[in-house]
Amino acid sequence: MTITVPSIRFVDLARQQARIRQEIDAAISRTLKHGLYIMGPEIGELETALADYCGTRHAIVCSSGADALTLVLMSQNVGPGQAIFCPAFTFVATASPVALLGASVFFVDVREDSFNIDPASLENAIEEAKAMGLRPAGVIPVDLFGLPADHDAIAAIAAREGLFILDDAAQGFGGVHHGRRLGSIGHAAATSFFPAKPLGCYGDGGAVFTDDDELAETVRSLLFHGKGKTQYDNIRVGMTGRMDSLQAGILIEKLKIFDDERQARERIATRYTQALGDAYVTPDVPQGLESAWAQYTIKPKAASRDRVVAALKERGVPTAIYYPMPLNQQTAYRHHPIPKAGLPVAERLCKNVFSLPMHPYLDEGTQDYIITALQDAA
Repeated sequence: MTITVPSIRFVDLARQQARIRQEIDAAISRTLKHGLYIMGPEIGELETALADYCGTRHAIVCSSGADALTLVLMSQNVGPGQAIFCPAFTFVATASPVALLGASVFFVDVREDSFNIDPASLENAIEEAKAMGLRPAGVIPVDLFGLPADHDAIAAIAAREGLFILDDAAQGFGGVHHGRRLGSIGHAAATSFFPAKPLGCYGDGGAVFTDDDELAETVRSLLFHGKGKTQYDNIRVGMTGRMDSLQAGILIEKLKIFDDERQARERIATRYTQALGDAYVTPDVPQGLESAWAQYTIKPKAASRDRVVAALKERGVPTAIYYPMPLNQQTAYRHHPIPKAGLPVAERLCKNVFSLPMHPYLDEGTQDYIITALQDAA
């Protein structure tokens, strides 16, 4: 007997593109017509729309999420002798800007239930950094897989210790923390518009959000080589971090359907959770928080991850492992400090979690097929 295996995409950008193809084509055509490929009118329009969406004074678009983080760190004069605290369970782009600027990335453990930075581990790391002769300067919480971090606890620690907070909302843009959209939390926030993100362009892109006028002015200078009043009077050493007009035009159109897509992600996540809770540890979203559902990440309760993933592959169900190795174990970051207690939760999660197909166009029939395959594999 021949078994028909459905074609399942982990992220289906093609169906989204089909939905807004006319709008995207028109946006690209407008940019081609005026020919202002860098710093065209789409840039200002997008920045206004993003700031309005998040409720911040400033949104500054740039060339990638990693560059957004770098620009903020540069604006804070991060450098050697300082410690910047980051979770070990995240993508390398959270840590690489810190290392590039010569500061120490002090890796912090995460919580088992949220996958986000553990405030208790952060407090221990701060004290240990001081004992090592490092100056604690900032913390980069990550809203991993779309779920807001414990921002109230982090803010209290940062205020007591004099740390700036740079929220890495690359996966969390669209999420809500007790009535505040991610992007509006911390001294500044950074997000990514990588194509697979909940709000993504058709290339690389990112943004910085802040209510700090001085920080925003500095970031705008830094992303344009460090320019002053003109590009021929550079008042600081900067970088080429601008977003191009074509990507901005695409994001303007995608932002118009973003809330509708977020609601679809929420429905899909709810169906997964209701069906899988007996055999898998499913994501918990505490009261007052809303996840952007960049990923739907689970842990088997009994079976091994490898066995489940292999069984799903045989059934044509794609999965992804975010992340197979904590950052502190990766070759370029092994010399950066970690707490004396280690990072047991981050290391355990790397061995056990995996992510399921998640996008706004995952229909119920396909999702039911995925759920059945997971139930059988458990």
